[in-house]
Amino acid sequence: MLLLSKAQRDQVWETVQKALEHYVQTVADGRVSPVLDPGGIRAELKSLDFSKPMDPVAAVDLVVQNLSTHQTHTPHPGYYGLYNPAPTTMGIAADALVAGFNPQLAAWSHSPWAVEVEQHLIRALGRQFGYDPDETEGTFASGGAEANHTALLTALTARFPDVGGKGVQSLTGQPTLYVSEECHHSFLKATMLSGLGDQAVRKVSVDSNLRMIPDDLEKQIEKDRDQGCLPFLIVGTAGTTSAGAFDPLPELSQISRKTKVWFHVDAAWGGAAALVPEFRPLLEGIDGSDSITFDAHKMLSVPMGAGIFLTRRSGVLEKTFRVGAGYMPREAAGFPVTDPYSTSIQWSRRFTGLKLFLSLLVAGWDGYTQAIRHQATMSKALSNLLTESDWDVVHRSPMPVLCFVDASTSRGRSQEYLADILDRVLETGETWISIVDLSGQGPALRASVTNYRTGPMDLEHLVELLNQARRDLAQS
Repeated sequence: MLLLSKAQRDQVWETVQKALEHYVQTVADGRVSPVLDPGGIRAELKSLDFSKPMDPVAAVDLVVQNLSTHQTHTPHPGYYGLYNPAPTTMGIAADALVAGFNPQLAAWSHSPWAVEVEQHLIRALGRQFGYDPDETEGTFASGGAEANHTALLTALTARFPDVGGKGVQSLTGQPTLYVSEECHHSFLKATMLSGLGDQAVRKVSVDSNLRMIPDDLEKQIEKDRDQGCLPFLIVGTAGTTSAGAFDPLPELSQISRKTKVWFHVDAAWGGAAALVPEFRPLLEGIDGSDSITFDAHKMLSVPMGAGIFLTRRSGVLEKTFRVGAGYMPREAAGFPVTDPYSTSIQWSRRFTGLKLFLSLLVAGWDGYTQAIRHQATMSKALSNLLTESDWDVVHRSPMPVLCFVDASTSRGRSQEYLADILDRVLETGETWISIVDLSGQGPALRASVTNYRTGPMDLEHLVELLNQARRDLAQS
């Protein structure tokens, strides 16, 4: 039953292919978000007790039906959410091929072509960010959180070479890292998982544009050193999750060099600016960083997840992650290659990079430039539509995300009012936006054009839903 017959396989592949094609063609016609029904879902699953086999096609149909019904459809052009993409066709094909061939990327000798493809991609991306490709190293990760965790560990190892053996308890003070108030919370999780504790994190103030204030960073580092702390990591964000703000990377790079503290740039989303000439200045200074996080499953629209960690500090990944394991394959011992398990948090790992490789082969850098430019154009058009309808855009990013409040009422900036607007919009199931709390500026509604298929009619419909929610709330 684990390997189906040829006839059964043909039926399964045909069913899956038809389901995927139908989804691509019809996703824009249905709801964006589901009606939430935990009781109904659990009751149905309870009946599936695996006591007897199910027909393979019926099993696939069951999955397709429930994914269609019980999911927020991030590929929907009305989804303006948290940088989740409409996946590329070649990315979908890549994940299917990876599932079928099932390459194991722990050891180079087991999947030499797959490992070399990923390293080729690492060098190609390094070049886009201004790194010397011959010196660029890196690893694919499950997502930006793992890539950021890798950044913390490599910075810790670079600053304290013996920490891998002796542990953080051997250090003479508290290791400290510096992030902005708008940083991604994965860094807090990384300190907890690394044994540093969140007391190691210093949140640096941001200005009115939600960018880290360099002077405050430098003062905090000096203060910590005077108190016996051990600064080891500065994190600049290139495209914050909430509002798409870009920290002043040149100034942060300069402080990093002056203080001799590792400089990491979390460009998980905003790193895509490197592919569009008019947006590339947003990343000025990133070439001076020690490492970068970039997520291909955000603006490059490959299926989740495809986080990437890049560094121009050759050898630091091996120093951080290499361990001895006598049971690992040794066939490649005489070649100038590195086993991926020795440069990554992960051990066994699937061929994550293929979905980016195939997507880039078919679209090229220019194809991505056009797609990202289109999304930014749609975001600007949405900003104009909101302004025309008396919504106040309180933060505009050059990249496709914006935050806004209701300018038509004195209540339009309150958490309660905006939450009511959001609830009414989401209840329709016809679009998905969110609410964020901007540092020092309060709450705002948030919409990001994450989908290369989003067009003018989708934007108009979103504004119509917002305006209707405002009218309904005024009459309630």
